[in-house]
Amino acid sequence: MPADTVGLIPAAGLGSRLAPIPCSKELLPVGFEAHPEHGEPHPKVVSQYLLEHMQRAGAEQVYFILRKGKWDIPNYYGDGSQLGLQLAYLLMQRPFGCPFSLDQAYTFVRRQRVVFGFPDILIAPEDAFARLLQRQEETQADVVLGCFGVRYPHKWDMVDLKTGGEVNAILHKPATSDLTYGWAIACWGPRFTEFMHQYLERWEAEVYTSGAELSLGEVVQAAIQNGLLVQSVCFENGSCLDVGTPEDLQKAIKNLS
Repeated sequence: MPADTVGLIPAAGLGSRLAPIPCSKELLPVGFEAHPEHGEPHPKVVSQYLLEHMQRAGAEQVYFILRKGKWDIPNYYGDGSQLGLQLAYLLMQRPFGCPFSLDQAYTFVRRQRVVFGFPDILIAPEDAFARLLQRQEETQADVVLGCFGVRYPHKWDMVDLKTGGEVNAILHKPATSDLTYGWAIACWGPRFTEFMHQYLERWEAEVYTSGAELSLGEVVQAAIQNGLLVQSVCFENGSCLDVGTPEDLQKAIKNLS
């Protein structure tokens, strides 16, 4: 995989769907792994699964974007050397949703290939990001979305696909939908990073109303409407589980314990 691949992880959320909790939701223990020193099982936090996915895809450096007060994340991971990664931490300044968090890394990643995931969503298979990057190489797409079959469309950005895998449109958490795939991970190149940066500047200046938030899916939809090529990989036998909700957190603990 390309040596210039970096990971982006938004970790600025409040975790309100699980509140109250004693730590940032990204550090909730879900499953176990062997302790690096004595080999005995010890808890594995939810965001580590995403970091391992990114590492397998060739990302050596990963940026966490935090909000003030979530210091337990850098305290836990440190520089990332225990995972064989270089971790960096950026502070989110504009509370308008996930895309604005990601844009904090603009000057650091504007010329690199990005792999992106949500730290509280568990995905399979293990080579998911590698397959997205391969698809991007094959199609020269600006963005490739990793899509999974989901049961509750109103909880996801649903993806309308053309024959051959090109994304026709993204529907942001529709109340009802005949679509079966939602997206949970992505990779993209510099053209989308630049588009998002400029789009957010315009949105904040011209569209923003008090209390409004913008989703990443809505930015990808705007990119499609502006002529960027968005492709997909559908993981028909894969899985994704949003442990940011109490019911799915319970499922994840049961499945991984």
